[in-house]
Amino acid sequence: MTDKKLCPICNRRRAERYCPAKGEKICAIDCGTEREVTIDCPIDCAYLVAAHRWEQGHPKPIAESEVPFPEVSFPPDLIRTRQAVLSGLGYTVLIYAADQRSLADSDVFAAMQALAETRRTLLSGIYYEKLPEIPVAAGLYAALAKFIEEEKKHAAEHPEFPALKDAEIFHMLVFFLRFGRLRSNGRPRTRAFIEFLRSQFPSEAGVSKEEPRIILP
Repeated sequence: MTDKKLCPICNRRRAERYCPAKGEKICAIDCGTEREVTIDCPIDCAYLVAAHRWEQGHPKPIAESEVPFPEVSFPPDLIRTRQAVLSGLGYTVLIYAADQRSLADSDVFAAMQALAETRRTLLSGIYYEKLPEIPVAAGLYAALAKFIEEEKKHAAEHPEFPALKDAEIFHMLVFFLRFGRLRSNGRPRTRAFIEFLRSQFPSEAGVSKEEPRIILP
């Protein structure tokens, strides 16, 4: 076995799988263990697509210790009555992701977590805002915050629609965060949840913001 046939990651096993992220072949074991961890896999990689398909068919529950805002509960009909706003949150993520190709699920969750924390302080009467430290997540935070304020303004200008309450906004952010964690695989560079959102819309550019498709089953 020559050096040229060895996996460039481990330098031990035979390189058999072409990795589009690295532009060369790597071994099957490193493909599986380093995928979306140290390797920033493109979404159209055949091995990544197959892995995500398998994960979708074998979903794992979130560990109790990792459930976002575990103490928070909300009315069961909130999701039904505010489906359009929830879809709008997903659409906002997609529009932002279209311009920020480095955006990963972890960035989405960091933005959602920070925004939910901000909305919770608002409910307590003491407004405190702490943006995510990672710039790409901070940018998404700003985009989501803008969407929420526009939704509140739209509801206020149309009395035929129910007003969007601050408590509802907080609960929807918590729900969206939990739902996203369920649809992701936990790998640091994965975009599994973003890809799920993308599958719910024909395309980021061709969907009307006022008429998003429902993203939740």
